[in-house]
Amino acid sequence: MLTQASIQDPATSDEVDFVHDAVLLPETVAAVLGVKSLPTQKDESKPQKSLQVSGVYVDATFGRGGHSRLLLSQLADDARLIVFDKDPTAISVANALASEDKRVHVVHDSFATLTSSLAALGITQVDGLMADLGISSPQIDDGSRGFSFMRDGAVDMRMDTSRGQSVAEWLEYVDEETLANVLYEFGEERHSRRIARAIKQMESYDSTLALAEVIKVAHPNWQRGKHPATQSFQAMRIFINNELGDVDDFLAQSIPLLKAGGQLAVISFHSLEDRRIKQFLQRHSKGQYPEDENLPMPPNRPRYFSKPKRVGPSSAETKQNPRARSAWLRMATRTDSDYVIDDAP
Repeated sequence: MLTQASIQDPATSDEVDFVHDAVLLPETVAAVLGVKSLPTQKDESKPQKSLQVSGVYVDATFGRGGHSRLLLSQLADDARLIVFDKDPTAISVANALASEDKRVHVVHDSFATLTSSLAALGITQVDGLMADLGISSPQIDDGSRGFSFMRDGAVDMRMDTSRGQSVAEWLEYVDEETLANVLYEFGEERHSRRIARAIKQMESYDSTLALAEVIKVAHPNWQRGKHPATQSFQAMRIFINNELGDVDDFLAQSIPLLKAGGQLAVISFHSLEDRRIKQFLQRHSKGQYPEDENLPMPPNRPRYFSKPKRVGPSSAETKQNPRARSAWLRMATRTDSDYVIDDAP
């Protein structure tokens, strides 16, 4: 999936007419299966090669199912795949897949509910977890969702349009200082106070193009090739969907949920997400925690993950899909240390 900054040059025709492609597709599926690469298919006339892996796997961000479908092609008939998504449209696509493939079970909820949702299915541990963070291209390209500053629509920005408040509803009552703090914290917008003041002076919040124009006028320093509303839209979207909080909850739950030898694979598109994933994996692979830094004799902490790895898109992928250019895949293997509840982040 994507972040608003991944499409910061929307004027190019190849991106306007873009059809959704799953980013880092074979790399992510190989990572969650714990293999270096997937079987190659030299002769298209022959049946597709498959690893036929058994086990229980989770796609925490189904989207339009690109990663799930490739993963299913490598799983055995007795395997299970649990897919999560907040987006009702994504859930419709997932339900259609589940009707065709009995291995698939669909959960319409945030991956922050991972433990409880899996427990309701009688699952306490899994063999692999994968997540593709941010928003998908179909969500961006649908102006009615409110994610795009290039297509007009309601200022909504909810991943799950069936629950919660929209950005427009939030903007009606939020005070200027809080709004500025959100723009700075979640969008890293240096001109947050100036932009917040301009937004709060608007008479209504019923048009994404009108909101983007107000931000554009208020922004004193435009970066070449980047719409001045990019960071503000990103900030409001991340805030209203509690995206960073959900990521933190997901990562924390991955430790007790993954079996020994299980795989974690997460794709991120901006520094706020990637930094969280990087620091989480570093802490739990080294057994070094911030609360121990000033202790004369730090306790011996368990190491829950192997040394993490990071993979970016190839030049061929970014050429074919410009929106992949900011993506990073981080992966690690769960070790066999017993999980200690008191040490959860």
